[in-house]
Amino acid sequence: MSNLVKAIRIEKNGGPEVLQLVQVEVPPPGDNEITIQQHAAGLNFIDIYFRDGLYKSPLPHGLGFEGAGIVTAVGKSVTRFKEGDRVAYGQSPIGAYAQARNVPAAQVVKLPEGISFEEAAAMMLKGLTVQYLLRQTYRIKEGETILFHAAAGGVGLIACQWAKALGVKVIGTASSPEKAALAKAHGAWEVIDYSKENVVERVIELTGGKKVPVVYDGVGKDTWMTSLDCLQPRGLMVSYGNASGPVEGVSLGILAAKGSLYVTRPTLAVHVNTPEKMQAAADELFEMVLAKKIKIRIDQRYPLEQAGQAQAALAARKTTGATVFTLN
Repeated sequence: MSNLVKAIRIEKNGGPEVLQLVQVEVPPPGDNEITIQQHAAGLNFIDIYFRDGLYKSPLPHGLGFEGAGIVTAVGKSVTRFKEGDRVAYGQSPIGAYAQARNVPAAQVVKLPEGISFEEAAAMMLKGLTVQYLLRQTYRIKEGETILFHAAAGGVGLIACQWAKALGVKVIGTASSPEKAALAKAHGAWEVIDYSKENVVERVIELTGGKKVPVVYDGVGKDTWMTSLDCLQPRGLMVSYGNASGPVEGVSLGILAAKGSLYVTRPTLAVHVNTPEKMQAAADELFEMVLAKKIKIRIDQRYPLEQAGQAQAALAARKTTGATVFTLN
């Protein structure tokens, strides 16, 4: 049995105007897939990169990697799930902007009762990103001070709370007094408003001249040099996103000149590349949320037909916290 559902598709790369709301058929799930009737899907910067062509995928294609809902069918080789299970995912084949879809079972986790579909859709990709950044790429330790750019964004607000729960001081950056206040309310120790403060000078001041052992930078091009200048000798630059455009033309010599620095360009996919790793990362995230150490803040909700407006708002830095598409 197959059914028709609404979904977003693009036939060419470009601005928000290339997003089309269409009817698509959801075929029965493959042997290792499950069909999910989705209640919510998440919006992330990576969706814009695929829309505008910075990241490539064969056209035409859907958009989105993060969603939550109820299992309505399971493939014949699937044993971990059954119809009626509440599930979520943050790392799927492209195409989460849809009312229902098939997803490989290996990329899905069971959703605990205490977490809503909207919360799950708002936190899986962002929360799993924070999990790998703070617990795997560089395992932050109690008593440390770290720098986290875009601290009032969806990833940043989760990171501020998680780091604080681990006894780590987060110096955040933000683009306005309102965003700075939001990050502080979510556990940042100090927030630098880069519209009117010099980030490097302020980091030196806040750390008593020591600088930080790690910088988490999802902004990219605009903050690259600033981030390097905030690091201690042999510190780690974690460049995990390109909100301002990709970092290009890097001379390795700069790492030597600025103190034998390390740099990494990690992705979530590599850190959760088995069902076991995915479940372990998700369990750690769910535990923090259920213990109320992390609150998921959803500041924007859009119906699917307004996906273009939602992406435009995100790109223009007009959003705070997370944005979800409501699908049911």
